[in-house]
Amino acid sequence: MNNQLSRPFLLAAALVGSLGLYSLTTRPAVVAPDADNAGLKLPAGFGALVVAETGARARHLAVTPQGTIYVKLNRPKDGKGILALKPGAGGKATVTGGFGSYGGTGIYAKGGYLYASSDEDVYRYQLDAKGEVTNPAQPEKIISGLLNRGEHESKSIVLDNAGNLYVNVGAYSNSCQEKDREKGSMGRPGCPILDSAGGIWQFRADKANQTYGTGTRFATGLRNVVGLDWNAQNNQLFVMQHGRDQLHDIFPALYDTKQSAELPAECLYALTKGANAGWPYLYYDPVKKQKILAPEYGGDGKKLADAKYLDPAVAYPAHTAPDGLLFYTGTMFPAKYRNGAFIAFHGSWNRAPEPQKGYYVVFQPFQNGKPSGPWEVFADNFAGSAEKVASGRADHKPCGLAQGPDGSLYVSDDKAGTIYRIVYNQK
Repeated sequence: MNNQLSRPFLLAAALVGSLGLYSLTTRPAVVAPDADNAGLKLPAGFGALVVAETGARARHLAVTPQGTIYVKLNRPKDGKGILALKPGAGGKATVTGGFGSYGGTGIYAKGGYLYASSDEDVYRYQLDAKGEVTNPAQPEKIISGLLNRGEHESKSIVLDNAGNLYVNVGAYSNSCQEKDREKGSMGRPGCPILDSAGGIWQFRADKANQTYGTGTRFATGLRNVVGLDWNAQNNQLFVMQHGRDQLHDIFPALYDTKQSAELPAECLYALTKGANAGWPYLYYDPVKKQKILAPEYGGDGKKLADAKYLDPAVAYPAHTAPDGLLFYTGTMFPAKYRNGAFIAFHGSWNRAPEPQKGYYVVFQPFQNGKPSGPWEVFADNFAGSAEKVASGRADHKPCGLAQGPDGSLYVSDDKAGTIYRIVYNQK
């Protein structure tokens, strides 16, 4: 800039700022929450609005830098497994189209591409400068033939900053018994399921026509992971595991119904290559804060598991089904949320006769890339009432999480298909 022009320009900027005007710097538009905060209970200063109603089981979602929202549907609606929503007035959005004839869970936008998964394959779509898909009918198939045995079949995905794509391959079993979920059935020696499932596989994000066999098993001993995200602070993959079920049903002499409802924890793991979280040989007891040997492999509820297995980074209530994980890097929310994790808990189905739990989004503080301090419920009442939580008959079930370009938080609903947006407007 010419020095003769820069001085008066800066003086004018200071004067405008002192008058409380913003003609030189445009602030993001303030998004007004719905009058009832979309039915959600939130911390002071936060508000929520319903962005759109998709009428389908909305799993994960991605928001481009331009504000376009892409929603992955568990099953196609009108032949479309991915919905495209364009932002409109007041923070709302409109479904403007769809593509992809397959159902599934995973969707992720990075580096000018939109990645999406079925329960067997991963596809890549080119995005243009407007954040719109240019090849909806002809995506590039990145990975094919991922194992799908009809149990824990969701393929959630995430990318790192080095061109790698990570995909969950869930175990097609509860606890690797000889006869799955059958009373008294013991574990299969060596759990052969782990050769092809029960872990995270790594592929290249820019290479077409990779097959299951060409991928690298990045981590193992994970029963099923639906929520996962890459932590940019310490350049590490974090995942949320769904813990095993039915301790009382399978081993009633060792566990009563209350213990079965409260065990095991749903766990957050920080993974490095070669990590082994220990499924099916152990579970994590959140009361004892210990890794306990699984009863299928000789445990009695007290014996400790082998110390060689990975410790969880954080433990959460049992059977609450963590389906979404997002590290928050925006600036809209207060500083305490920066680089912390939001986790969407889909809600329990198998805590009876104890009340069901979950159906909320929690916040887990982080510091320097590691969990720091206790977690807290951030967004609640997706279910509609305490009675609906206890009975498991929730109106809405939070599943996917995404960060908007302005730093707002988007949440998808796997029950009714509502897309929520949470904002912070307190000055």
